[in-house]
Amino acid sequence: MRIERGLHELYADDPERADALVFGRRGVLRGASLLAMSAALGGVAIPFARFMPEGYLPVALAGEAKAVFPGKHPGLVLLSDKPLVAETPAHLLDDPVTPTDRLFIRNNGGIPEAPADPDAWKIRIDGEVHNPLELTVGELKRRFPRVEGVFTLECAGNGRSQFVPQARGNPWTTGGVGCPRWAGARLKDVLEAAGLKSTAVYTAHYGADPHLSGDPTKVTLSRGVRLAKALDEYSILAYEMNGEPLPLLHGGPVRLVFPGWAGSACHKWLTRIWIRDREHDGPGMTGTTYRVPVAPIVPGSESKGEGFRVFEVMPVRSIVTDPPDGTRLPKGTREFRARGHAWAGELEIKEVWTSIDFGATWQRAELDPPVNRHAWQRWRQTVKLPTHGYYELWVRAVDANGVSQPFMAGNWNPQGYGANAYHRIAILVEA
Repeated sequence: MRIERGLHELYADDPERADALVFGRRGVLRGASLLAMSAALGGVAIPFARFMPEGYLPVALAGEAKAVFPGKHPGLVLLSDKPLVAETPAHLLDDPVTPTDRLFIRNNGGIPEAPADPDAWKIRIDGEVHNPLELTVGELKRRFPRVEGVFTLECAGNGRSQFVPQARGNPWTTGGVGCPRWAGARLKDVLEAAGLKSTAVYTAHYGADPHLSGDPTKVTLSRGVRLAKALDEYSILAYEMNGEPLPLLHGGPVRLVFPGWAGSACHKWLTRIWIRDREHDGPGMTGTTYRVPVAPIVPGSESKGEGFRVFEVMPVRSIVTDPPDGTRLPKGTREFRARGHAWAGELEIKEVWTSIDFGATWQRAELDPPVNRHAWQRWRQTVKLPTHGYYELWVRAVDANGVSQPFMAGNWNPQGYGANAYHRIAILVEA
């Protein structure tokens, strides 16, 4: 057998032919293909090759493009420049509290101009309230108690690249997440000051982010949440991140933070909260946008959102933050220490498991409790190796309800929300 093209090109251009060449009709990695794959990995052996699933492309053969943004770590990966979207490689998320320069970027429109006086920025609360309010950020700070917490923020599309067939949208891998320290006023306190009517059931959020078309009459995005989430004690109007005023790039001077829910609901550059008597139907709340099927649909199906629901709580996930993907270990290495984070929307993590033999066997990792509710949890593991060669460290988390991450992303949806397959990294041990 001769492989005419590299594995990257072969799988990108003709995945069925790639599977036939590399795995054969029985789904077993062929001897010559194993040699070719080993050569592509630098000539190293793959000790657990017999456990590799059919059609499996080693993570060591993947690549990514770096981009540089003012005030951000140079290792962030650009996914889109209009709107600006960038993710953070997992090894840059090793800190228990995510530094500001390492937090992912997700915009839906343009970035508004920075205000001359951030404390003069105004927010309006109206709709199904007895006492409509117009507050400046300065008044928000003076009138309402300041609260803070370490909360995970995650893009609804994090993991989107895991879906087969490919879903629409930015091809997030694992880096659309972070866990900074947020501070601000409880949204509950502000809404109670406005006097909620008995008819209030949903919020609607508006911000100053300009529409990409340049049309000032168009709204870029307007998401909302059920009133119960808005009144949760952890839902805040954030004006600080990591002990500093909230940066413009991350929604400053004020944004919403709904821990455990899709980041799209956490509106940046907030200007208005409209309390509604029904589920909000603004841009980002209808059709297939930020919505997922109630019942599973055939992957690749065309849908306009019939039978869909609003995507709210993020699923269980975990990442390896150390060692970095592609780490080479010296000759004679037979064990190494690994660590990372795990989180599960509104739940705590119950267990984290790791595997080095493509899921044939699993070892339970040590797990720390969260520093507060809605913070991710640190896991760590001593990983033992039988010999030199190419390995993949797989990690999966299990939430408090016993729900585990899947091997492949499930509940396919056109916009690619909620993918949470295992995280995998490549490890090479020199012969």
